[in-house]
Amino acid sequence: MPQIDKVNLELSVVLGAAQIPIHQLLRMGRGAVIELSSMEGDAVTLLANDHPIAHGSVFVNGERIGVEITEMLLKPEKGRTERVEDEAAA
Repeated sequence: MPQIDKVNLELSVVLGAAQIPIHQLLRMGRGAVIELSSMEGDAVTLLANDHPIAHGSVFVNGERIGVEITEMLLKPEKGRTERVEDEAAA
């Protein structure tokens, strides 16, 4: 087996958000549903190990739901300061 099979990577898609009072959250049990107002075509953020890596949009294909990546996010270089980034943008 290649060594890549041993790399642990958790991928997540952030779709919408909800605000609920803490007392309501504490009453929720396993399998509880929190309704979001998101729809097909809405923007999402893709996370790799809780770090944003891309933006995308939701699409529906029959009974399947997918995510199309629309923009890859650049990882900031280590040791780089804001001033250097500002000069590079100028």
